[in-house]
Amino acid sequence: MKVEQNIARLKHLLQLYGMTGEQLCEIISEGLKTPVEKEAVLKEQIKLSDLKKIDKVFNKGINYYLDPSPPVSTPDASIFFRKQEFHTELNLESRKRVNEFEDLKHSITAMATLSEMDYSRKIEVFNLDQNPREVAFKIRSYLYPKFKKDKRDFLKSLIKKLADYNILVFEFVETWNKKETVNIDGFFLKPNTIVLKRNQSSMSRELFTLAHELGHYLLNEEEVEELDYGVLAQKGLSEIETWCNEFAFCFLAGPYAEHLDEIEAANVDNDYHNDKIRRISKSTHLSSLAIFTRLLFLKKISYPAYKNAKTTIIEAISRKKEKERLQMELLKVQGRKIGGGAPKPLKSPLYVETIQNAFHEGVINEYEVCRKLNIKPGKLEKYI
Repeated sequence: MKVEQNIARLKHLLQLYGMTGEQLCEIISEGLKTPVEKEAVLKEQIKLSDLKKIDKVFNKGINYYLDPSPPVSTPDASIFFRKQEFHTELNLESRKRVNEFEDLKHSITAMATLSEMDYSRKIEVFNLDQNPREVAFKIRSYLYPKFKKDKRDFLKSLIKKLADYNILVFEFVETWNKKETVNIDGFFLKPNTIVLKRNQSSMSRELFTLAHELGHYLLNEEEVEELDYGVLAQKGLSEIETWCNEFAFCFLAGPYAEHLDEIEAANVDNDYHNDKIRRISKSTHLSSLAIFTRLLFLKKISYPAYKNAKTTIIEAISRKKEKERLQMELLKVQGRKIGGGAPKPLKSPLYVETIQNAFHEGVINEYEVCRKLNIKPGKLEKYI
């Protein structure tokens, strides 16, 4: 069976994802004895079976390709039309995630406008000529929440603080059984949206990512990226990335940033400050690796010593993960029930408030509230 597609919409998606027709056909032909040819899909009359294969790549719904209206390919529509190069070379899954949250951002903006909510920026825009450390201390004075020992609770508090200043923060959860997973940790979309990958095994990294993307928000410079502590001290990073890294560290470190400035060089005689670093890590939610990287940046530890410390930390994390994996396997063998369900992403209070206002103003109905908040109808009363 063949259907008539709006070929402009398929070409729009190819442009959006930086993909050629040949690359698309290669993806949808996986496992087929007879590969799908480009000429068979880049035309108005297309097999419905081929269109379904295409939609498994883009997840837009079949009606998207059949819609006769032209797609919007302006800079306002997507970051991929506003920005050509990113700090990280994005794979297909990452581009899909970004596009998903870009669509969500447009939806939220529309609801806020129709509900007459004030989404205006409450924090000034900074620039690269301003000292990121000074900016971090200034911003910290009103954005840094009361410190909590539990990293997850602290993250929730920080997201709530940002919501008070009209900054939306979203998490997304990567499922373990995907063929391809995203190669990014977070991104910032103008004017006010920060998105984080849920990092259950390293909450410190997720917190640093949030602080780093907050830096991008303050500069009003969009970015989609993977963050690696191992490159934070390297030269060759862009001016923007260097500024955001410095801001993020100082925002989370607070007064401990100055303490590290004044600390003596780490060496075997002082056990490379391991005890101090553990204390600072617990008091700031910066990982030990991030603090050791800071010492390398400050030239207070030699590279061989830093490399050894990094290896020790990574090996300890690997042993912990392996121990947890073996415990899970043992529980399965014993036939015991494994507690805990799939992790749920955090919801920004600002997002929830926007949905509530849209409902009370008649912009959306109860079904849409449940769908947008991903809740069951039985829990609707709790939110509205």
